[in-house]
Amino acid sequence: MKENIILNKSYSFALEVIKVYQHLSSDKKELILSKQLLRSGTAIGALIREAEHAQSKKDFLNKINISLKEANETLYWLQLLKDSSILDISIYNSIFPKAEELVRLLVSIVKTLKGQTSN
Repeated sequence: MKENIILNKSYSFALEVIKVYQHLSSDKKELILSKQLLRSGTAIGALIREAEHAQSKKDFLNKINISLKEANETLYWLQLLKDSSILDISIYNSIFPKAEELVRLLVSIVKTLKGQTSN
């Protein structure tokens, strides 16, 4: 079976988001924003996984687009947590580039799929 890079990266990213959430909720006692990060950061991979068994190309594209929206939202929560000094800069510098990479990969998939469906 061929390796699914985006699925693997999104799963690894979700594990990191869970660790950040655990740190924020237990050490920093921050529950609201960290829960938003947890929800959006783990939804990325869940939607990609769901897309694997899409009923059609249109359904697949829809799920990937929603995953892209979740990835973009995750960038927002990470920036907000950093700029409010809740998230340590070292943690931010470790996780933010991975979220940006997921956004780039998902944008590429969406563009490719839209090009295929317009032909």
